[in-house]
Amino acid sequence: MPGGRLTGEDRRHIAEGLSEGLGYAEIGRRLGRPASTVMREVTRNGGPEAYGADRAERATRERARRIRQDPPRPPRPAEPDGGHGRDPREVEDFAESFTTLLEQQGVPRMAARVLVGLYVTDSGALTATELVQRLRVSPASVSHAVAFLEAQGMIRRERTAGARRERYVIDDEIWLRSTLAAVQMNAVLAAASRRGAEVLGATTPAGARFGTSAEFLLLMGETLQEVMERWRQGRRPTGSADTAAHDAPDTAAGAGGSGSAAGG
Repeated sequence: MPGGRLTGEDRRHIAEGLSEGLGYAEIGRRLGRPASTVMREVTRNGGPEAYGADRAERATRERARRIRQDPPRPPRPAEPDGGHGRDPREVEDFAESFTTLLEQQGVPRMAARVLVGLYVTDSGALTATELVQRLRVSPASVSHAVAFLEAQGMIRRERTAGARRERYVIDDEIWLRSTLAAVQMNAVLAAASRRGAEVLGATTPAGARFGTSAEFLLLMGETLQEVMERWRQGRRPTGSADTAAHDAPDTAAGAGGSGSAAGG
């Protein structure tokens, strides 16, 4: 029944749609379900490549069994931004599915939870205590997650005038900074790959493999630089991230130049 819980037949249709290469929106249209429902179902059960109807059905029953056995959890603290009339269950379901997507991209589970916890607040800022309360985890877990996210340039700390505690902040530049980190790493890998081609011999199979990798990494870095520049030109400068993005081509070019010298 559209709007109710997914059935075994629904899950078989989802698996068939994925095997046909259909998107979530098209699968949802065929089922009479929102695309978000399909996305949440797939991400909770292995992702597009590993989703299976029978396995998803078993996993859903197991989750329901655990929920029945677990003691009631205390209510979440009030939304710091007021809620704006949103459906708390829908927000929580979305946060869980987005967390799963980040995990599939290699972000550690707790770091993904902290990042999404900040992402879904309108202020984009929470203290460590607020994160502990909202996520129902230990302060040490939050501390480790924050350290990881800061190292990736995905969040920052701030202390407002008169405030006793620091807040962790996410803003509109999160993916710009993340992309910048990827560009810088690509440049380093490209230079190392060019060096590998030189050491192993560019005409040997191993050396050629490194040379091909270097070409791809440099091309990807150049493309990402163009994307960041287009983004920067379409927005007002907003601080360090904008400046960093502006400096990125020089960093990558320097590494690429070193690689070219090694390859030459």
